[in-house]
Amino acid sequence: MSARDENASGIPLEPYYDTPEPPIQRAPPGAFPFTRGIRRDMYRGRHWTMRQYAGFATAAESNERYRYLLANGVNGLSVAFDLPTQLGYDSDAPQARGEVGKVGVAIDTLADVETLLDGIPLDAVTVSMTINAPAAILLAFVLAVARRRGIPFEKLGGTVQNDVLKEYVARGTYIFPPGPSSVWSPT
Repeated sequence: MSARDENASGIPLEPYYDTPEPPIQRAPPGAFPFTRGIRRDMYRGRHWTMRQYAGFATAAESNERYRYLLANGVNGLSVAFDLPTQLGYDSDAPQARGEVGKVGVAIDTLADVETLLDGIPLDAVTVSMTINAPAAILLAFVLAVARRRGIPFEKLGGTVQNDVLKEYVARGTYIFPPGPSSVWSPT
């Protein structure tokens, strides 16, 4: 038996566990509709990503923190953005006054993201971005950094948030309220 087939005490492990008569028919792990996870062996075959949620004032300060975290056991990044960035404001916007870099990193340009991710191997480190409204723009910035470095997009990993209700109800960091955000009409 390999280490993945038994626990630390040497007890054999089943591929997955179920009740004798499950209340609903469920697919095994790694099978559609993925009710038990996306991988057949889940974390027996690939450990979970260890991320530290962090972002400090400037892209350079945040990069320094990310490098420290990666050197000390973290294997993924979770970017904390400041309030103006979360709301889609540039740092020099009048509405951003007093909030820039206060609780998270201020990102306005592609150059900021290049600084934020400088020296970080994007093909080996996943990047999670806790942001909603401008998520597509920030993802495009990350893709542009990868392209400039010659990293194929399929080598990138990470997540972007898409939780308009949490942002609207709990945080107030939305651009459009839920109604107009969820209704689409081709006319």
